[in-house]
Amino acid sequence: MTLVDAGPLVALFDPRDRSHMRARRVLKSVRDGMSTTIPVLTEAFYILGPASTGAARLRDYIERGGVAVWLSNRTELTRMFELMETYADHPMDLADASLVVAAETLPAQKIFTLDRNDFEAYRIRRGHHYHSFEIVV
Repeated sequence: MTLVDAGPLVALFDPRDRSHMRARRVLKSVRDGMSTTIPVLTEAFYILGPASTGAARLRDYIERGGVAVWLSNRTELTRMFELMETYADHPMDLADASLVVAAETLPAQKIFTLDRNDFEAYRIRRGHHYHSFEIVV
């Protein structure tokens, strides 16, 4: 399972985005299915603009099963807030925190992101061990 951040979703569905071709190339290489979170989608739709062609294409892509949407519960939301405090010096937004918690819960370790620096710093907690993300490029 590969988790997807907002940056690649925006790049995939906005051909004017400077990372559009890179995102398309990476998408073709993903073989194990993709998932994202509601905070990530909120960020992507905000950046694309709700009435844009890109937003319409992203909605269609989700509805066709191009990317699954992981839904969190209250305990997982609390963990997201905890992570935002832990990484306050970085800082971590809710979308990034949701991806870390999704990685801890699903479990997944691969991430499709344009924010390499952020996800190189974040760690996935599994029991008493912490793991790095595998960034898909």
